[in-house]
Amino acid sequence: MAKITFIASNGSTHSVETPVGVSIMKAAVDNGLDGIVAECGGSLACATCHVYVSPEFANRISPASGIENDLLDCTASERLPNSRLSCQIRMSDDIDGIVVEIPEAQA
Repeated sequence: MAKITFIASNGSTHSVETPVGVSIMKAAVDNGLDGIVAECGGSLACATCHVYVSPEFANRISPASGIENDLLDCTASERLPNSRLSCQIRMSDDIDGIVVEIPEAQA
């Protein structure tokens, strides 16, 4: 199991444990977290699972693909250098303990 801490736009935090290999988006949806809409269910088609990855973990995840980069240009909240789509980040031992911030708006 790997731990993810979500920081909501209001500053509240919620930590969950999820199996290695599960996407951050799926972990959020499975645990009923508000703010991750996930309209496309993780098929890299909507950008409604936008998160800001904490700087200490940003270099531990693979770079965004071309499609993900294109979708990040269309997010409802400001795109930042640490913006990612949570459907594209699969949990691993390397990012156990990752902290992600959920933007105020997804759609």
